[in-house]
Amino acid sequence: MIAKVKPINQVACKDCILSTLCLPIALKVEDIDTLDSIIKRGKPLRKGEHLFFQGDTFSSIYAVRSGALKTYTTTDDGVEQITGFQLPSELVGLSGIDDEHYPVSAQAVETTMVCEIPFERLDELASTLPELRRKLMQIMSKEIREDQQMMLLLSKKNADERIATFLLNLAARFRRRGFSSQAFRLPMSRNEMGNYLGLAVETVSRVFTRFQKNGLIDANGKEVLIKDSMTICSLAGGKPVNQANDSLTG
Repeated sequence: MIAKVKPINQVACKDCILSTLCLPIALKVEDIDTLDSIIKRGKPLRKGEHLFFQGDTFSSIYAVRSGALKTYTTTDDGVEQITGFQLPSELVGLSGIDDEHYPVSAQAVETTMVCEIPFERLDELASTLPELRRKLMQIMSKEIREDQQMMLLLSKKNADERIATFLLNLAARFRRRGFSSQAFRLPMSRNEMGNYLGLAVETVSRVFTRFQKNGLIDANGKEVLIKDSMTICSLAGGKPVNQANDSLTG
């Protein structure tokens, strides 16, 4: 008899390969089912579809299960500014707690699955599970730290240093999820990367070309291979990939 494999949108928290990275990491085995009972899992978002829009009433936070999202703000004159990218196991929507409205829009940059966690029910659950509340506070503290690091990145680093830092950050995040930190696929476009880093898309392309010419990376479309991680780390002013933390996740 062939065992049936559940679709990813039906996999429970305790069976999810991301459970050691996401909110359940804070919980005892017997408490994971309680968290799982409040989570909603819907259909995949296709590339370009929105999870929520800037100004929508805040109701839930979301954990990325597969794929990737970008968050962005839109100015009064319609200019889009990307504020971050979210990869599997990362949360989006926490910034809406304060004002009870989402201050950013969240859009899929590729086919993406999310777990919706209604905040009122999560808050109630966190009041009875101190480990869960502590984990939420750690995640929010991490977001504050990342905002500060992003301000430093944009104010102090040149184009080469910004892109090296961005690649190093992605490498660390992929490594944490059990994937290669040397060879990975960029979920975002060069234009989206430039928007996030405060660089023109032409500048991003020139830096990638220069990195390839100097033997630091190989890049084919969205596929990237880091060939000289020590130089990339030196440019970024950080630690080697196998020691880097997950900063600048947005």
